[in-house]
Amino acid sequence: MENNNTTESGIPKRRALGRGLEELFNSEVLDYNTVEEKIVSDSTKDEVTMVKLNELRSNPYQPRKVFDEQALEELASSIKEHGVIQPIIVKKSIKGYEIIAGERRAKASQLAGLEEIPAIIRDFNDTQMMEIALLENLQRENLSAIEEANAYKKLQETLSLTQEDLAKRLGKSRSHITNMLGLLTLPQDIQEEVNNKNISMGHARVLSKLDDIAQQEKLAKKVIEDGISVRKLEELSQEKEIIKTNPQRNKTPNEYSYLQEELSEKLGTKVVIKKNKIEINFVNTNDLNRLLDYMNIGVGK
Repeated sequence: MENNNTTESGIPKRRALGRGLEELFNSEVLDYNTVEEKIVSDSTKDEVTMVKLNELRSNPYQPRKVFDEQALEELASSIKEHGVIQPIIVKKSIKGYEIIAGERRAKASQLAGLEEIPAIIRDFNDTQMMEIALLENLQRENLSAIEEANAYKKLQETLSLTQEDLAKRLGKSRSHITNMLGLLTLPQDIQEEVNNKNISMGHARVLSKLDDIAQQEKLAKKVIEDGISVRKLEELSQEKEIIKTNPQRNKTPNEYSYLQEELSEKLGTKVVIKKNKIEINFVNTNDLNRLLDYMNIGVGK
């Protein structure tokens, strides 16, 4: 009897995503684990095929280039003992296959000395491949604050989402998304220190709220060299502002202090309330666009 699910060579035919998976991509909340589980659970045994490891290449949209070697060795040991329990998910390319999900399993299988690995072949477009790669990193990898912020930015641009919509789809608070994106306004050298774990997320948030780049650089150096706490950094940043201004003339009435702090937290930047005015600081054009996006203010070109 002819098997309509396979090609003449016996390899299962590639299926499109299927209505169930399309609904997941279009659902209100994006979840990488649900996407992968849906593909695996919807696949029959006949759709799991063995592919050669030397025919695999990374998802071109995979932002993570460095993998934890110790974790890979541990996974390789498990694969030697138990085999690859869950198949990876791949897309057929012009030459070989592109890994959609399961790159760690593929790398660990190579370390374990395997030549092939079980896989499920599915068709994805470029946007979906990017979504999956970014979601896998956001929800499964231990990203630095800057890597997380860049992942948010790419998802926002790829899906053309506002910060509020992105927050809903990722199950995050809007203020968290805003604060994370605010880190991308930091000078590149400070971002590198955050990536290298020399500056924590808490320290980076305080630095990102400062307007003066020279002040950011000076205080970042103090964080690295002296190991000061986030609270101490906040105190130092405020002292700098006190020196630059007249504390009596610019003193904020107590009735507005809590609003000032709340707005600063929500917008991820310094906010000053004085003389019946609200002043919102921004570093550059990108930071201004971030704030306009947060407030749902569209400016026509």
